[in-house]
Amino acid sequence: MEQKEIILGVTGSIAAYKAAELANNLTKENILVHVIMTAAAAEFITPMTFQTLTKNKVYVDMFEKVDYPDVRHISLAQRASLLLIAPASANTIAKLAAGIADNMLTSVTLASPKTPKILAPAMNTAMYENPVTQDNMGKLAKYGYKFIAPRASRLACGDTGRGALADVSEIIEITLSSL
Repeated sequence: MEQKEIILGVTGSIAAYKAAELANNLTKENILVHVIMTAAAAEFITPMTFQTLTKNKVYVDMFEKVDYPDVRHISLAQRASLLLIAPASANTIAKLAAGIADNMLTSVTLASPKTPKILAPAMNTAMYENPVTQDNMGKLAKYGYKFIAPRASRLACGDTGRGALADVSEIIEITLSSL
């Protein structure tokens, strides 16, 4: 059986540390995991963590000076069997809904219109329930994006409500069944 490749997008959220567990578990399932982090995500957890777990280069800067024989944001998009963004911040969801490709993650996502996409939002309850965020998710759902709803919990900010990243086991289960 051919090894599956997925892109794991990690955005700026305190839940970014849980993406390390996702990367580790997916790699143990014999899936080749390519991690793309937003600059904000790298403020919460280092790229080295993901590189160590996946044994692959981690992408943060779309304009990094490297010698690739391909256009990396296009080649990653073309190879991926699935694109998973976990945690998905309100900012990244809004950018995708508006078609903004101003970083490596949004560029790869928009360059892969036929690749299945799963987003697992994680943010403050007010941000998640904001009509703008809900409209953005609805727009992306019309384009075929799937969402894994966040849990209701006490959040890092001290608020209690829906916004905590879904359980890692649920994200893994949905990801594997979508491959």
